[in-house]
Amino acid sequence: MEIIQTILATIVTLGILVTIHEWGHFWVARRCGVDVLRFSVGFGKSLWLHKGKDGTEYSISAIPLGGYVKMLDEREGTVPEHLKSRAFNNKPVIQRIAIVAAGPLVNLIFAVFAYWMMFVVGVSAVVPVIGSVETGSIAAKAGMPVGAEIVEVDGYPVRSWDEVNLRFASHIGESKQLFVSVISSATASPKVYTMALDNWNVDIEKESPLSAMGIRPYRPEVKPVLGQIVANGAADQAGLQVGDVIQKINDTRIDNWMALVDIIQQSPDQLLEVTIERNATVMVLRVTPERKVLEDGAVQGVIGAGVKAPEWPEHMLRNIQYGPIEAVGAAFNKTVHMVGLTLDSIWKMIEGVISVKNLSGPITIAKVAGASAASGFEPFVSFLAYLSISLGVLNLLPIPVLDGGHLLYYSIELITGRPVSEKIQVIGFKLGMFLLLSLMTLAIVNDFMRL
Repeated sequence: MEIIQTILATIVTLGILVTIHEWGHFWVARRCGVDVLRFSVGFGKSLWLHKGKDGTEYSISAIPLGGYVKMLDEREGTVPEHLKSRAFNNKPVIQRIAIVAAGPLVNLIFAVFAYWMMFVVGVSAVVPVIGSVETGSIAAKAGMPVGAEIVEVDGYPVRSWDEVNLRFASHIGESKQLFVSVISSATASPKVYTMALDNWNVDIEKESPLSAMGIRPYRPEVKPVLGQIVANGAADQAGLQVGDVIQKINDTRIDNWMALVDIIQQSPDQLLEVTIERNATVMVLRVTPERKVLEDGAVQGVIGAGVKAPEWPEHMLRNIQYGPIEAVGAAFNKTVHMVGLTLDSIWKMIEGVISVKNLSGPITIAKVAGASAASGFEPFVSFLAYLSISLGVLNLLPIPVLDGGHLLYYSIELITGRPVSEKIQVIGFKLGMFLLLSLMTLAIVNDFMRL
């Protein structure tokens, strides 16, 4: 069932983003008087084909990893004399630039719309209160106080851990003094702490920028209460039920969930006496954790049980919401920030500051699409916006084969008054294709390594 949900979420996600991207090219091409022969969502064999009254074939194709708009063009076939004025290659260069740029720009506009919709509906967020600070970390050296709320990072207001994390992420690889403002119960006004960054490097695969700073968010106490039981697992066979409160294992008192996890993981194939409270009745059950072998060869015990999610104090949750007009500015600013962060990450990857292991391919996209769809409206729309920004920015990069490569050629033509020679375009196409295929291969390899 989970696999089906992931596949459906991926198809919907890519279908939406590809459709709006190609619609951008299509809409501007039609406004510029170019005949569009086919509008296809996906590649390969057509699963559904319809020819509209406008003469365009509309297709949904078998491979949902992209799409295309095929326009009348003398470079791709013979064009009758009476239709040459409607061919793409015969349009003024400024119109060709507009047609090519429309796809990525519509992706960015869609991101603004998605964020606008989120802000109007309201975004649920956890107040960024510091739960603990790791000894010897950047945050510890700065003297960051436990229990304080982070309200500003380097001059930018923040209201959630997501915003804090993104602001920290924009400084990866830098050497500077980062100013973080916090409010605590001991101070009526914000106090500024200085974090000293020295070629600050973060392994994104293993930790977040927040944890790399040495900051652990506040979390409510996780009590040893069962919230999930896996069918036919050790816990189920022992008679444990959802709602059971674990009091003791053997003679060890259990005060929190992690204490329970530690004992179980250290006890594969060992019979444990578990004292529980169920409906005000105390009883003792016997469970034997099953043996699980980890990737590194280590062995740990598991019983097939999950924790009951703790309840957050009301003052630790906030709803970030704007009116329809105010949300426009907030959505635009959010999109601009994410575009800047994407470009910055690409540049730092070229510099070697950020590892190329962070490149993601279709498998990771599918996993995140499925997870975000399962999490609800807000995470899914947020992922759509982020992926739309990535698609728009990457397509605007000046790499032949991509929209940005065509824009580079047409910009040169606009400046010099003559088109780039076909020989140079062919060389650029080969180099661009090699680079694109190399990046795609690397991204797919990274995906499998993550699996």
